[in-house]
Order: sequence, then C-alpha cells, then structure tokens
Amino acid sequence: MKLISFTRLGRTGFGAFVEGGVIDLTNRLEYGVDSLKLAIEAGLLNEAIEYASDRAPEFSMSDIALLPVIPDPAKIICIGLNYEKHRAETKRPDVPYPTIFTRYPDSQVAHGQALVKPKQTDHFDYEGEMAVIIGNGGRNISKENALSHVAGYACYNDGSVRDWQRHTSQFTPGKTFPGTGGFGPYMVTTDEVGDYTKLPIQTRLNGSVMQDATLSDLIFSIPHLINYVSTFTPLSAGDVIVSGTPGGVGDKREPPVYMVPGDIVEVEIGILGTLVNHVISE
Repeated sequence: MKLISFTRLGRTGFGAFVEGGVIDLTNRLEYGVDSLKLAIEAGLLNEAIEYASDRAPEFSMSDIALLPVIPDPAKIICIGLNYEKHRAETKRPDVPYPTIFTRYPDSQVAHGQALVKPKQTDHFDYEGEMAVIIGNGGRNISKENALSHVAGYACYNDGSVRDWQRHTSQFTPGKTFPGTGGFGPYMVTTDEVGDYTKLPIQTRLNGSVMQDATLSDLIFSIPHLINYVSTFTPLSAGDVIVSGTPGGVGDKREPPVYMVPGDIVEVEIGILGTLVNHVISE
C-alpha cells in the first residue's frame, strides 16, 4: 500500500494513495491515530491496509497538500558513499564501515514542493536515494532480522550544499539547510515492494538522466545498515535511514552541474514512484 502524510482543510493527517485519489486514515484506525508515524508506532499498518482495501477514494490529490512522508521523524540517519561508482568519483578510499551523517526534520520538503537553494551557495547538488522507514524499533538488531523492522520505502533527494559540506570532515553542515531535502511522494509498504534490491533508481535534472543504478549496487545493504546503526543508537518507529546516492552527482561532473532556480529534479525508484521538486532561491 502507498501511504501519505498531508494537510487538508487546515489539519494534518495521513491516508492511503489509491487509484483515483486518497482514502483518509486519520482517526479511522484503532487508538484514533492521526499521523503515519503514530500508525507505524502502534503497529497499525496491517489494519490500514485492510481498512483501505475495499473503500473508494474520499477526495482527490488536488484537495490536499502533501507533507514529507514522515514529517517528524525522531532520527534521519543518512549514509554517504554507499555506491561504488559514487565512492570512486569522489576519490575516497574503501572503508570497512558506513559513512554516516544526520539530517533534521525541518530540512525536508514534500513531493511537489520547492527545494530551496540557500543564499549562501551556488553549489546546490542533487542526490537521488532510497529512504527506509523503520517500523519496529530496537537496539542491536541482527542482519538476519533487520528487514522485519522495516515499515516501507520511499524516494528521497538528499539535496547537498557542497561547499558547506567541505568546511570540515563532517558532512552535516552541507546536508541539512532548511528545505533542501525532498521526501515522497509516498511510503510503499514492504509487502508491496518485495525484494528492494531489484528496484532501479534514477535521478533526472530537467529531463536529463544524471544518475542511473539499481539498489543491488549498494555497498552496505539495508540489513547491514540497520544492524550497524541500531548498535550505536536505538531505532524507533518512524525513523528514517537514507541509504546513499549512486554515481553521477553534479559536483563531480566536468564541468560541475549544480541545481539553480527554475530547475526540475526527479528521483524515480520503480514501484516507489517519482519524487518531483522544483528549485527556488531562498
């Protein structure tokens, strides 16, 4: 099932995206939960699927404003240099452990909203990635059981301010400017996705293909990442792991290609759909 977060008539909610529109799930499930994060936390995804399976859409997408899939995750853990072609283009060495940095929730925008190029930079780059939304949290989650802790997957654009990213060896200053990360349009539950490694991932800038790979190309797999991250911090329902970007980033092209106001950037990941954002100036 495809699940979304949105605002409608001045209130926030969540629902199922189906052919023809949206089935509202806000306050319709057990415990009266009013957000996707709370539904995941309460273990209600199966109930949501059952509720929406035999209902017609209640309103159209034009009646709502999408929010980032999880607007308020407690943690957004981002993985760097997790495709070999991207590691090679950055000329960074092989490493035995994942490269990790963080984002903050207010750095995210929804599908259809504008990515904001900060006024401090002319080096605003795209990074198409797959986001993993945690269902069952925990500490020291084994690789063997890791995928059972996933609620679903979504498209992500880890918009990067490259000059600020290089201020120090830590990536975070260039990775969490307000309004620089796209997240959407929806979360697809694991039962519908199946084997995530078969998913293609492609990023297009103004219609031109800039990144093209498959999720099987990840250096550190999703089970590996969940195991590693949950060792140093407990994972909670609704937490997001952004799994890394393929080769072809604008910063490493000759000449470099950065996003500018007026650009349209798309991240497409098979059944996860296509995340589309335009770019504006701060």
